[in-house]
Amino acid sequence: MTSSIYRKITSLDPKVILFLEYLEILIGATIVGLVFNLFLLPNKIAAGGVSGISTILFGLFHWNPSYVQWAFNIPLFFLGIILLGKEFSIKTLVGTAFLPLVIYLTEDIQPITYNHLLGALFGGIGLGFGLGIVFRGKGSTGGTALIGQIIHKYTRLSLGICMVMIDGSIVVLSAFVFSLEQALYAIISIYLSGKMIDVVQVGLSYNKLALIISEKEEEIRQVIFAEIDRGVTKIAGIGGYTNTARPILMCVLDQSELTKLKQLVNRVDPAAFVIISNSVEVLGEGFNQEEIKTH
Repeated sequence: MTSSIYRKITSLDPKVILFLEYLEILIGATIVGLVFNLFLLPNKIAAGGVSGISTILFGLFHWNPSYVQWAFNIPLFFLGIILLGKEFSIKTLVGTAFLPLVIYLTEDIQPITYNHLLGALFGGIGLGFGLGIVFRGKGSTGGTALIGQIIHKYTRLSLGICMVMIDGSIVVLSAFVFSLEQALYAIISIYLSGKMIDVVQVGLSYNKLALIISEKEEEIRQVIFAEIDRGVTKIAGIGGYTNTARPILMCVLDQSELTKLKQLVNRVDPAAFVIISNSVEVLGEGFNQEEIKTH
């Protein structure tokens, strides 16, 4: 998001911004619910979370997945309020209640495919896409993430380990209920959904972080200002071999500007030492500018 777009959004009335965030939660939850009925449930892919539990219980007892998710999510929401001791946004309740409603309303929809691999691939992508939109609206669909937070609070285990344990247990259980092959498909879906969430949150292209060490750092700084129009930060450094001061130039730029930067640096100082790395997310003028709010 460019700074101009940011200014347009933040100039909106706070009520409008809040409305747009709730709209994102509803749209994202709708996508997740449709993906569940179109790809995951018909192919018996228990891709972790409460949706995975509902898939397993549907396979065992033919219990309606939407009822199962309501039965798990709503009590978990209030249990989280009691045990975690934090204020849960009303957005979490909206996402927690609305997702099973979408699943219920679309339960008779015709699945797109009964091919397990296609179901795992597009189910994982669609699941991550929908959840990514929900997260952009600063919301949640509840589920086993709350269980992970509770375990994390009362044990010394990291939240990441807690979530792996919970989702891993669901996948292992699906191997016994369905088959080992179905469990492997579920792992594919979980992996793809995580990657897709990152894509929705951050975007397809990473910004680049360049660290430049040169005896002509002032000349390089000037050409970056003049020809790329990017800011440069000087970091104090000391050469490990010479033990002398060696300023480091740090510059964050778009991927499309990387080639030009390398050409400019090479033109000024062919002996310059340049380190290029991906920067997953950059907040600030000229890059993403997001105001974090709690409602």
